Amino acid sequence: MIIDPKRDLVVTPMGLRVGGRVLPCTVGRGGITRHKREGDGATPVGHHRIVGMLYRPDRMARPRDWAKPIGPHDLWSDDPKDDDYNMMVRAPYHASHERLRRADPMYDLILLTDWNWPYAVKGRGSAIFIHQWRRPGYPTAGCIGLSRQNLRTVADFVGYGSRLIVTDCNHAPRK
Repeated sequence: MIIDPKRDLVVTPMGLRVGGRVLPCTVGRGGITRHKREGDGATPVGHHRIVGMLYRPDRMARPRDWAKPIGPHDLWSDDPKDDDYNMMVRAPYHASHERLRRADPMYDLILLTDWNWPYAVKGRGSAIFIHQWRRPGYPTAGCIGLSRQNLRTVADFVGYGSRLIVTDCNHAPRK
């Protein structure tokens, strides 16, 4: 995999730096942390590689050639006790999980990072996605949230292996 630092995304106190622009974004309700754990609502510090892109084919055209469609049975395991913890799974599914095909548009387009993946440490926290925010300033459960338009801009900008860089900041981006 060839890494192009010009395609990195950097969370700053002002927002998400994408190339020469800074886009408004939200982070987890628990702020930014060096000690991520399941359910804390925090966004983990680190260099997280973009390892996938998922999209709703019933709501948008395929955004990139490497994007994979989200089907009606696609889920994400968030149960630290489960063997498939922090992995994409399919319904019906017995353990705690999150639906990827949602009624709202929040997961119409998802950039997947390698946070605690592919070999998850149980309880360290499940997926950190880059996805559409609920509304400006409204925190996520630990992911990075962007407006729909800015999420599309980011999807066009990144490549497989681009990094999402999250550092300790005194002020988490909120608006």
